Amino acid sequence: MNRNETRTLWLSVFAALFAVLLLYSHSQEKQSELQRKFGAEEGVVIAKETIPEMQTIVDSMLEIVKKPKEYIEPGAIPNPELVIGQVAAAPIKKGEQIIDTKLLKPGPFTGISLQVSPGKRAVSIPVDDTRAVSKLIKPGDRIDIVAALDVGKGAAQRREVKTLLQDVSVLATGLRVYNNIPRVMSDDNKYLDSLTGDTKFGTVTVEVEPKDAQELILILSTSPGSIFLTVRNPNDRLRPALASATLEGVISGRSEYGSDFRQPASMPVAPTPAVRPQPATPPRKKGPYIDL
Repeated sequence: MNRNETRTLWLSVFAALFAVLLLYSHSQEKQSELQRKFGAEEGVVIAKETIPEMQTIVDSMLEIVKKPKEYIEPGAIPNPELVIGQVAAAPIKKGEQIIDTKLLKPGPFTGISLQVSPGKRAVSIPVDDTRAVSKLIKPGDRIDIVAALDVGKGAAQRREVKTLLQDVSVLATGLRVYNNIPRVMSDDNKYLDSLTGDTKFGTVTVEVEPKDAQELILILSTSPGSIFLTVRNPNDRLRPALASATLEGVISGRSEYGSDFRQPASMPVAPTPAVRPQPATPPRKKGPYIDL
């Protein structure tokens, strides 16, 4: 390659670099102009797929895109964490920005079905102060369901108390659903009351297996007042085997299966005192006399 060809090559390289520099400068100038006109770009949550009405929104349905501030709709949500778990109040099309007016919190307006786990069933149990721990139960609690039933016929009939289900999740108390906003509104949109301590409900809705739902409905249809609820600590997930309690067992301190209902689990059972062996009586010596 001679000197003229080398010079031509370098001139071409410098011309290309100069053109790239001009294009970059022009694009930066245009970007600055667009930012002045439409605002800087910000992240906004959009629908990655079409979301049907009353559908619970999960993270796989969402994505974040950058848009000029001028093109972000009022009420658009920038953080997907604020959307996940909400319910679509109206259909949301693919690519549409998620705005707060199209979202509902799970509650009475969205129904109870969105709270029920797949494969489970929701059943409502009528309660009063005596059968529902003075109505201190709230959505999200874990409870046990106990039934007091008359079994047998005629003179052989007796009452038994049996723990039917343990560690059951409470979905709702009356119309107060789990995850619902714990307030009620007046006609003038002012907060009137807090539902945190609401005890006006007459039913407790629980989540159970389909088979357990059948058995509960059977008992409710025959003896609706025989079901009682007990509240457990939320960290207590144990399900011990419990025998039925009968009146005879309570009086005697033993259940019909031999379990001691009145003996606290933490109280040690007193050991049976050992019987000392008695020394053997030595044989009597025979003498020159006759035993009478």
